[in-house]
Amino acid sequence: MKVSLVIMAAGLGSRYGGSKQVDGIGPHHEILMEYSIYDALRAGFNKVVFIIKPEMRQMMEELVGGYLAKKTAADGSPVEVAYVYQDFSSVPSFYHIPEGRTKPFGTVHALLCAADTVHEPFCVINADDYYGIDAYRTIYQELVRLPEDGKATMVGYLLKNTASLYGTVSRGICTVENDRLQSVREALKVQLYPDGTLKDLAEDRSLPANTVVSMNFWGFAPSIFPRLKDYFEYFLRNEAGENLKAECLLPLMVESELQAGRLEVSVLHSADHWFGMTYHEDRQRVAGELQKLHDSGAYPQDLTK
Repeated sequence: MKVSLVIMAAGLGSRYGGSKQVDGIGPHHEILMEYSIYDALRAGFNKVVFIIKPEMRQMMEELVGGYLAKKTAADGSPVEVAYVYQDFSSVPSFYHIPEGRTKPFGTVHALLCAADTVHEPFCVINADDYYGIDAYRTIYQELVRLPEDGKATMVGYLLKNTASLYGTVSRGICTVENDRLQSVREALKVQLYPDGTLKDLAEDRSLPANTVVSMNFWGFAPSIFPRLKDYFEYFLRNEAGENLKAECLLPLMVESELQAGRLEVSVLHSADHWFGMTYHEDRQRVAGELQKLHDSGAYPQDLTK
């Protein structure tokens, strides 16, 4: 059975101060997405789709795509590798791109760019996050039994483990009952304080440390793509306007589908911890966590083998 890992890698990580997706942060200069790929392949995934800017193609092939195309998946089949581009060419012609806009339109736009390439159950992730070995095993087991329509899945993480002391982060705040997602809202300015407390500065309210959040670790059937298209077009017609920074976000699209009764989302839990780099100051901590994982034997010296 074909199951895809879709990696959203077109962003440049402006708050981080550089391209964090290609920062060799591991003990042997591994980039974060190499861990995601390694974990996904050993969990059973056998296809990897990179969503990138067109000018990133050569760099991505040199970093990971070249050796990945020579690898064998857990089922013995060759790993399929594909590249899709997130740029303005995929924006519907009815929408006029505002003068001065340079960045794409967020994660819904990114995933929609893969519609012609992904025809199987898939997991979509951020390129600059570490989700954990167990998380891929867990979501793979759910994906292989996902029906063709009406259901999706996600791995949830605890807010206290996903915020940064060095600035605010955006998180999908989830309401969960009986391992089913009831609602998700976007908190755009979540701040972690040294005493462990958390606050949504945009709405001036405290957040419980054990709040479940989405870290863009979603699992879908390919039937989600027409829904993505409809949602994106609605966003462009009604919300984007002349806003140079307007983004169409996956958690909000999922929330819309939930409340319309068109989608049911199971919330999976992983024994592993998420970590990632929003700010450059996060780098030392993440590098230390990766070193511990290598030292424990969770990863070999060479992830490319």
